[in-house]
Amino acid sequence: MTAHVNTVAFAGIEVLPIQVQVAISNGLPTFTIVGLPDKAVGESRERVRAALSAIGLALPPRRITVNMAPADVQKEGSHFDLPIALGLLVAMGVVGAEEVASYTVLGELGLDGGIAAVTGVLPAAIAANAADRGLICPGAQGGEAAWAGGTDVLAPRSLLELINHFKGVSVLTPPALAEPAAMTARADLTRPDIKDIKGQESAKRAMEVAAAGGHNMLMIGPPGSGKSMLASRLPGLLPPLSAAEALEVSMIHSLAGQLPGGGILRQRPFRDPHHSASMVALVGGGLKVKPGEISLAHRGVLFLDELPEFAGGALEALRQPLETGRVIVARANNHVSYPARFQLVAAMNPCRCGHLDQAQLACGKAPRCAQDYQSRISGPMFDRIDIHADVPAVNPLDLSAPAATEDSGTVAARIAVARHIQSQRFSNHGAAGVTTNAEADGELLEQIAAPEADGRALLTQAAEKMLLSARGYHRILRIARTIADLDGSTNVRRPHIAEALSYRRVMPGRTLARA
Repeated sequence: MTAHVNTVAFAGIEVLPIQVQVAISNGLPTFTIVGLPDKAVGESRERVRAALSAIGLALPPRRITVNMAPADVQKEGSHFDLPIALGLLVAMGVVGAEEVASYTVLGELGLDGGIAAVTGVLPAAIAANAADRGLICPGAQGGEAAWAGGTDVLAPRSLLELINHFKGVSVLTPPALAEPAAMTARADLTRPDIKDIKGQESAKRAMEVAAAGGHNMLMIGPPGSGKSMLASRLPGLLPPLSAAEALEVSMIHSLAGQLPGGGILRQRPFRDPHHSASMVALVGGGLKVKPGEISLAHRGVLFLDELPEFAGGALEALRQPLETGRVIVARANNHVSYPARFQLVAAMNPCRCGHLDQAQLACGKAPRCAQDYQSRISGPMFDRIDIHADVPAVNPLDLSAPAATEDSGTVAARIAVARHIQSQRFSNHGAAGVTTNAEADGELLEQIAAPEADGRALLTQAAEKMLLSARGYHRILRIARTIADLDGSTNVRRPHIAEALSYRRVMPGRTLARA
């Protein structure tokens, strides 16, 4: 008899249907797995054998062949353990084939017959729902699978529980939606507040503009000026994820095994990798392809502190995702694509010592050291950053002043209004998938951000003086549109263009150093 069990493989966030076929035939006792299994799948033989033995079942002394179809797709991961075991139970007559046929199955088996958590349960549940099937997954992840909606989810904690359910000895109760308190829509109440930052009014304004339009931002200033403090306050200014965005972001974190508590993410991700992170850690890949930091920051913020200290190759690898919102990991036998629509926020010192503007503290190599330090960031990479904000050293008078009266909630309310204006505008223009001004391009950008005559004249004059590239020109238009939205203005006026230009640095030659 040949048993058939449905399961899945993953190619990026794409879910590929896989059928596990188990045949028990006459011949010398062997247990063979075919269909391009990796080492983890090949080791399933011993885990399955031990798990069955733990519940009092033994494999028949016959020839056992497990085929994973289609055979030309690489099978990676330990989540094939449970489908293989269930296929064997069907072939042995322990479980009926009809009951199993209506489910997609994934889970890792322990030697005691327990079912351990695996990655990718949420996208597997969504794919099962689309295929009009139920899902069998580890008990600890039943709440995660329930977010797919409309799917019959079985979440046993052991192989014996699953067998008893199919035999009618006991019934597995449907799992409840998992949503830990730390992941609710107002979890940002415990986040740092922007009112804690004294002074730096221009930098806080730049961050508000960046948050309102989803713009990339670079902060440049000496050590201790508050760049990292500003960045840490950004998550508290951003609106919660929409339902569609939450599901999309949670799928990526599920594939990476980083979905906390088995629930669903409601707040925008904030990722801040160390500057020693490799290119693979940032963009994804590795021996077993996993999403990198830029994909884990999808629909959220990627904060890169000490930007010039990152490896040059790692920074250059961000250029394409910043433009396209996707990253493609090329392998010899296939290409894996992950979403990467993130907001880049970076911070750096003006030079290695950090005190370029303070002659009494600067090193003896200034200003040459600043040019060498800043040249680690390529021109094309620098051009892709919308807002360049100076964060000067904090004035001692500001430190002794009372705390600011405007807190993160007040600023977040203004940002929410601006985001709503953008959402309505793009909906009226039929721009599917575009949610912020930073994503507008081409004809759409010309329609929504065309400045008034005096504003256009100012922009044209500035573009000639500042030697702006076409990309830089369009990014100023996007920023000006966001400033107008914060101002509640339908049209982009000259003051909006002027403020947008103030966020763009002139790059004479290849230096950001101040004269």
